Amino acid sequence: MVADPGVTLVSGGGRGIGRAVALGLAADGWSVGVMGRTRRTLEDTAAACRDAGAPGAVAVLADVTEPLAVRAAVARVFASLGPVDLLVANAGRREARPANPWEADPDDWWRVVETNLRGVHLLDSAVLPAMVERGSGRVLHVGSGMGYDTYPEWSAYGASKAALARLTDTTAAALAGTGVTLIEASPGLVRTELTEDMWGPAAEQPWAPVGLMVEVVRRFARGELDALHGCFVHARRDDLDDLLERAEQVRAAGARTLRLKPYGLDDPLA
Repeated sequence: MVADPGVTLVSGGGRGIGRAVALGLAADGWSVGVMGRTRRTLEDTAAACRDAGAPGAVAVLADVTEPLAVRAAVARVFASLGPVDLLVANAGRREARPANPWEADPDDWWRVVETNLRGVHLLDSAVLPAMVERGSGRVLHVGSGMGYDTYPEWSAYGASKAALARLTDTTAAALAGTGVTLIEASPGLVRTELTEDMWGPAAEQPWAPVGLMVEVVRRFARGELDALHGCFVHARRDDLDDLLERAEQVRAAGARTLRLKPYGLDDPLA
């Protein structure tokens, strides 16, 4: 079912991917709430959203790891714009510096997990009850291929994104039959402050255009990707139309979710 524009909340919306997504949704006629920790960038994004066509836009300050702050921010969006129809859980963090897992600063390591996993859980917890009660809504978790591939020097980021994949899977299963749809989407390697510090100069990296992720979110917001409920989508690598044609096969096989790989058909875990 194609959804009309409503109210969206984008965490980490003041810059990078979050800002681009907020502007893309604003151009489609969505009212936009942008959440983050820096007032200046949030207010700038909200103003840009209004200029892009958003009927309403509001900037809300909150650290996604703080339960009371997240709930207060969601309440402000509700009071200013209305109930959230689309949550884009985009806020993310990576380690201050690369290191072997056992050499990483333990406090820094845990802060990454808190932001990338606890932060998404707190956003879901603040938004999903009203969606389930209404019987409609969409949630997109911004994931990463680093949750599936191995990068020893970024163990906290990889662990948090792998855990996010499991959170997506289990939450989607709990939402079955409620009318609320959830997917996880990776933007690929988009050039942002976070990725430049992780991966070095742009000339050395195959940067993904941020517009690919914006298009994934826009199509999801319209209801075009509902058949992929609970699945992982890669903005750069996937042909979305082809993936949608395979949606029944993908979901029946439990594909595009976090699973152990069996060593063969005789593996007890197969």
